[in-house]
Amino acid sequence: MLHLIERLLPAPIHRALLPLAFGIRHRSRRWRKVDLAGCAVVISNLSGGVLLLRHSYGPKVWALPGGGINRGEDPEDAARREVKEELGITLGKMRELSVSNEVVSGSKHTAYLFAAITDARPKPDRREVIEARFFPSHSLPEPLGRITRARIEIWRKRGAGDGSSQ
Repeated sequence: MLHLIERLLPAPIHRALLPLAFGIRHRSRRWRKVDLAGCAVVISNLSGGVLLLRHSYGPKVWALPGGGINRGEDPEDAARREVKEELGITLGKMRELSVSNEVVSGSKHTAYLFAAITDARPKPDRREVIEARFFPSHSLPEPLGRITRARIEIWRKRGAGDGSSQ
């Protein structure tokens, strides 16, 4: 139902409301302490560039594509869904890199990290994602989110950054 409401709102209004919704969700998580699950994908292109994006809400940093995992949803399916919704990219083969425990908004967060390669160009939804592009893996933009930096380091250490894992 929420997705239907989101799609009925014009993109500029939806984008303007997202920071408010983000703040409410952040405070609610701190208060409720509900366990969360999320996913992220390090997507590289055929040249080895890394796809990063900027959200219309939250910290003004470059981040990896991803998002929340719905109750009962497979983490890989969630990662594919998020990338398709936010960037219009249908991913092929994916590789799970790690599962880690983090804290997000004061709540326990299980994070699933994947790697994928694509030759598609991102098409930001202009609602949640305002900008998305590939950067050379040796020259990533700043500010880069702290969690994003750690996840890219996992990607590099697992050999996914050299093209051999796909």
